[in-house]
Amino acid sequence: MTTEVLRAVARKLVRLHRRFAKFFGRKEAKKHSLVYLRGLLLGEGRKNIERVALRFATGRNGQRVGQKEVVAMQSFISQSPWESTKVQQEIQAAFAEEFVPSASNGPIGTVGVIDESSFVKSGNESVGTKRQWCGRLGKIENCQVGVFLIGVTPDGCVSLEQQLYLPEEWAKDKKRRKKTRVPRDIKFETKPQIAERLLRRTAQAGRVRFDWVVADDEYGRNERLLDSLDEMKQRYVCDVPADTTFWTTDPATSRRTESVRQARKIAAQLAPREWQMLSLREGTKGPVAYWFARRRVWAMRSAKAGPPVWLMFRRSLDSQETTYHVSNGDENVSLEEMALAGGCRWRVEEYFKDGKGHFGMADYETRSWNGWHHHMSLVALSHLFVMQTRKELKNDTPDLTLSMVVELLKSALKRPELTTDDACHLIAYHLQRNQTATQSHRKSWLRKHKNAKPKTLL
Repeated sequence: MTTEVLRAVARKLVRLHRRFAKFFGRKEAKKHSLVYLRGLLLGEGRKNIERVALRFATGRNGQRVGQKEVVAMQSFISQSPWESTKVQQEIQAAFAEEFVPSASNGPIGTVGVIDESSFVKSGNESVGTKRQWCGRLGKIENCQVGVFLIGVTPDGCVSLEQQLYLPEEWAKDKKRRKKTRVPRDIKFETKPQIAERLLRRTAQAGRVRFDWVVADDEYGRNERLLDSLDEMKQRYVCDVPADTTFWTTDPATSRRTESVRQARKIAAQLAPREWQMLSLREGTKGPVAYWFARRRVWAMRSAKAGPPVWLMFRRSLDSQETTYHVSNGDENVSLEEMALAGGCRWRVEEYFKDGKGHFGMADYETRSWNGWHHHMSLVALSHLFVMQTRKELKNDTPDLTLSMVVELLKSALKRPELTTDDACHLIAYHLQRNQTATQSHRKSWLRKHKNAKPKTLL
């Protein structure tokens, strides 16, 4: 890899932005979008709106960046009318052009991974915030939750769509909806319903077609979603709980209750010869391998008996821990293909880790519906650029990781120089802002406690 090659790749950021600029509307918004992208890619520490504006925006007529630029950037993210859906559709087009063609050479093609990510919040003013399950912390916490659809091929993964989960109490609260600018057509939907919406929206856009869709058991146990995937003729491999029941014989010819079994009971009846050891990929500590087996069964759904499905089992090499997966793949699909498709789920966790670690995915400070979706689309766009760069550079350096590419781009892309005068200006800005905020909070406290005369100890 030469310095010239790296600099040439880095210059593609401008060309990539030019492709997307039309979706941001006015000239000022286009400028803000490039500043924000540069901040997400090159910024250090927290990448909230204020820090991005102060470090990467430029002042008018050569003046230093200040409150005006911060407010303008906040407006671009939180209030500007540009549609994140159109940005996502163009990301889908770029994914289809650059990552899907080689997928035909792989064993499983293009996989769509559905999953959710949580964003912890200290207050309750941000849209959709409530005490709910936070997967990142593994407990109930005050947070927002977004549902994401990630496209995966052998060359990389890209965030194709996402939508914020709006809890039912939020969906019914007209005052909070108005305050956070929730669109009128957004109603309460469960996470599986949002996942279905994302899949249908992507299908209607016509840029990407999935060979497989995979998801965890929150989606795999949802009958409506599985029925919808069947209706869409979309193959899937979804996790299901161990107590999920199936018919072990065709219910059309046998109604005996003896043929109804839980997934864990079916697994216990498998003969040793039915298990195969398969390696899903090469990990940093050696092959990522499991024991796999499967049985042809019939689903038990409330509306009807059936349809016939595959029940796949995955067991750890080091313990008897077993996970269970259901698939509507036809009788001719191989166990290897199903195992590889289901094994793609780790790529969405990789996206969340990279998004939060490198692109400020969880650093936003906006409370509105549009603000959340605008930020996530710009995170997806910055991640797409790094994935494109990695794909191009991997021809010369196959073991290049995303983290390595980010560091290379930081050295190649021009960043604003922070002089001593600049640092002093930023400190003065923050001191003034903090003083203003303190005075405002003090006035509010005094209004609330009119008769209080506290004795100051410090």
